[in-house]
Order: sequence, then structure tokens, then C-alpha cells
Amino acid sequence: MNQTIIQERSGLNQFYAKVYAFVGIGIALSALVSALMLTVFQDVLVQLMFNARLWLIITGVVEIGLVIVASNMAYKNSPAALPMFLIYSVVNGFSLSFIVSLYLPGTVLTAFISSAALFFVMAIVGIVIKKDLSSLGRALIAALIGLIIAMFVNIFLNSALFDYIISIIMVLVFAGLIAWDNQKIRYVYEESDGQVATGWAISLALSLYLDFINVFLSFLRIFGSDD
Repeated sequence: MNQTIIQERSGLNQFYAKVYAFVGIGIALSALVSALMLTVFQDVLVQLMFNARLWLIITGVVEIGLVIVASNMAYKNSPAALPMFLIYSVVNGFSLSFIVSLYLPGTVLTAFISSAALFFVMAIVGIVIKKDLSSLGRALIAALIGLIIAMFVNIFLNSALFDYIISIIMVLVFAGLIAWDNQKIRYVYEESDGQVATGWAISLALSLYLDFINVFLSFLRIFGSDD
């Protein structure tokens, strides 16, 4: 095999490893914070649960701001991009503790395992597939916007069936986005001739982190519908 091709594949594999290292750190931080809130700081969580809606709104606004700031910093290859991503992971872990506390431990475990399995399969699809998924990705983003609107409407309808259907579609949409985001890793590497800035790795890691968390939350609603 040509030495240049071997070096290119090695470089791409290293870039994948770098992106997934950031993804793993983000998920681990969120899981750790959530676990601490559910165990060590359980009394604090119980007190906060009396105003859970308010806290979820506050953390939701903060998280949106952190995602925007972290994304902008990543595009600019700012050294602050990684700390912002890690702070976002911590805040998200805090808000996840409110949601996870509403479900049985078995349901949470099942949702997490299912999310990890789906993520792994679709990541492999995105890595090995040759067809350009860009058009599919744009269609999925449009579908996601529609689903977010539908979720907002369901706040007033309060329909369990509607929420169940939305959650199933969410899983399908984010499954496609996982494949697309993994394909983008290769495209970014190739378009930069292997000289990829760390900011790009953080930006891609943030996208994959969000994919995983949203798949997990969707599975949680699906499996926890009877909790």
C-alpha cells in the first residue's frame, strides 16, 4: 500500500480519536455531575425539585448561550473553546439530574445502553459510507426544527401519545445526524489537507455530544412512558 495513503489514514484515525476524546470527556462530565446530584447531593436536588421548572428554564437558557459561545470560539480556534465545552457539559449534567430523577434506574440504564448502541452503529455507518450525506443532513435539521416546534405545541396539549411519537421520530432524526456528523469529520480532515485546527475537533465533538444526549433523552421518554 502506498506510504502516503497509510499516513493519510493514520492521520484521519488520529483526528477521529481526538474528536471522540472530547466527546467522551463531555459525556463523562455530564454523567458524573448528574450522578453526584442524584447521590451525594440528593438532598440539594430534592430541595431544587420544588422549583424544577424554573431551574430547567434557567439552565436551558444558560446551555443555549454556552453552545452558541462554544461554537463561535471553536470556529475561531480560540483556546477558550474547550473550557466552554466542558462548562456546558457540567451545566447539562446538572439539568439532566432533574430529568433522570423522574425515571426508574432500570429505565435510565436501558435508555443509556440503547443510546450507546445506536450511536456506535450510526457512527460506523457515517465513517464507512461513501455517499455524501450533506443533503440528508440538511433535511434532518429541517425535520428537527419541526419537531422542536411540535414539542413546544405539546406543552399546551400535554398529550402522552404525541410525546411518544415525537420521541420515536427524534431517535430516527438524530440517528441520521450521528451518521452525518461522523462523515463530516472525514470531510473536514480532507478539506484541510490533514492540518485541522483543534477548534474544529471541539466543534465536531460538540455536535456529536448533542446527538448522543438527545438520543438518550428520547429513549428515556420512550422507555419511561409507563414509569
